[in-house]
Amino acid sequence: MTQAPTPTADTVRRLVSSLLKGGAGGAAGPEVRPVAGGGAYSTWWVGTRHVLRLAPDRETALRQRRELRLRDVVRPHLPVAVPVSVAHGEWAPGLTYTLDTAVPGGSGEEHDVSAVGEADLAGLLTGLREVPARQAETLGVPRTAPRSLEALRRAAERSAVRLAAADEFDPGRLHQLSASAAVQLAAQPGTAVLVHHDLKGEHLVVSAEGRVRGILDWTGAAVGDPAEDIAGLAIAVGSPAAVRAATLAGYGARPCLRGLWLARCDTVIRLAERLRGGDSPLPLLRTQLRRAWEAILLERVTEFRDEDGDGEGGEDGDADGEL
Repeated sequence: MTQAPTPTADTVRRLVSSLLKGGAGGAAGPEVRPVAGGGAYSTWWVGTRHVLRLAPDRETALRQRRELRLRDVVRPHLPVAVPVSVAHGEWAPGLTYTLDTAVPGGSGEEHDVSAVGEADLAGLLTGLREVPARQAETLGVPRTAPRSLEALRRAAERSAVRLAAADEFDPGRLHQLSASAAVQLAAQPGTAVLVHHDLKGEHLVVSAEGRVRGILDWTGAAVGDPAEDIAGLAIAVGSPAAVRAATLAGYGARPCLRGLWLARCDTVIRLAERLRGGDSPLPLLRTQLRRAWEAILLERVTEFRDEDGDGEGGEDGDADGEL
């Protein structure tokens, strides 16, 4: 297999100069600088108004082509911005790029989301549910099966023991999620919707006033469990804000609590993996664990008395007992 070239500042500058025709940066070309934490892409700021993402391999290129089509489909349904591509093509044989307009604002890791911002997130979750799943699948968006919360709970318990040895976490906190509760919080049939599936802080564009202005990086989108996006928000903005946003979007107790516990188990497992030698930023993982484990009233007052639940709005539990 031919080794893909490594993008350099000169490579990026020549590409964007041809795309922008010297309109940014004058004769010397636009100022370019790499974006930290660009994920699967080689990501570059181009001046102050554009972002360039270069796919490093053919699999990522396939996902990027799908993303460009998906963004056009979801944009009319959402109250927040989705990046617009001003140019796209191949920067090397079989490897794609997209030059996007930058969405004004900062990262969700830099700015707290306000109460009005929570309403923005509610609009995001509502809009995603309105996108016809079949239409998304015709674009190549995959359908994913719900994760087993019970299997995740068991994995988190093992990880919690390692964290306890490192004085990072009290494993007794996981006892709040019993095996029977994990079964009750299983995803319900017929509730799959389009999910962003990667709603971490760096993909939320937040204004200094706490409004959510845009959502970045749609390459991980799938048709699947809506609790995954609730879980992503719990890690990105904290469990109380995530549950309030999901409730505003019409989700009942079951998907909210499922998302909460997906996030809690995930953060325990990821921090334990990092302590065993991973390369993720340790302070960020600790912050994400803290956010996911923020207490919410819903978990103290909800009891499920039946297995019926819509997962897409309405009430799916009685609020008069303990979970």
